[in-house]
Amino acid sequence: MTGTDSTAALTAVTAPALYECVITHVRRTPLRHALRHRTYLWCVDLDWLPVLPRPLRPLARFDARDHFAGTAGSVRAGLDAFLATHGVDLEGGRVVMLAHARVFGFVFNPLSVFWCHNAAGALVCVVAEVHNTYGQRHCYLLHTDEAGQAAVDKEFYVSPFFAVEGRYRMRLPLPGERLTLTVHLDNADGQAFTAVVRGRRRPATVRGLLSAAARRPFSTAAVWAGIRRHGIHLLLRGLPVHPRVRSTPQKGMLS
Repeated sequence: MTGTDSTAALTAVTAPALYECVITHVRRTPLRHALRHRTYLWCVDLDWLPVLPRPLRPLARFDARDHFAGTAGSVRAGLDAFLATHGVDLEGGRVVMLAHARVFGFVFNPLSVFWCHNAAGALVCVVAEVHNTYGQRHCYLLHTDEAGQAAVDKEFYVSPFFAVEGRYRMRLPLPGERLTLTVHLDNADGQAFTAVVRGRRRPATVRGLLSAAARRPFSTAAVWAGIRRHGIHLLLRGLPVHPRVRSTPQKGMLS
């Protein structure tokens, strides 16, 4: 993404938006398995989180306890505390978050992405926050190139069918009219797993939210249930399980 494109995309996400998405997972080793799931994600400015009319608030709430240590006064404060442990100070620059909101009190975010800018509007870093189905979370601090790409060693237990080893290659460009995120996991067997998120931007109006919620009711719970369902399917196919090892918590993070 060029500097001009990045500035235009950043300007476009000042107002909250919805992305109606298709999420695809492809597992290649030791057996092949694929899944597709439709959902919708919010793209918001952390300093201007949307507040819905009271009757609609059960459909979308952004809660500080759902990100980072879960104890800060806001999601922004949690992010800033995490960045501070890595010597990063945004000096009040804009942060764009892509994530699920709480829906009827429940949320599950396999991946939340934070595009972190300085006061001049330049992208400083990207934070990829990964949640597993065991209630744990872990953040990867990424310094992406102009195409939104970065690589980082895997440090966190996510799927019981993959050990905590290998390396992620991520492509996480700031969303514009289109959303296209890609995560590859490479290990000793080669490219073992790929996740792709593709979506189209929609204004986060009351009508837009009601339409998305009607098509994908209990959207975030459906993501959690879908992961569990496919996990059972893989167990029944005989895929071996790697025991969960208690990881060392990051500073400011839940274990």
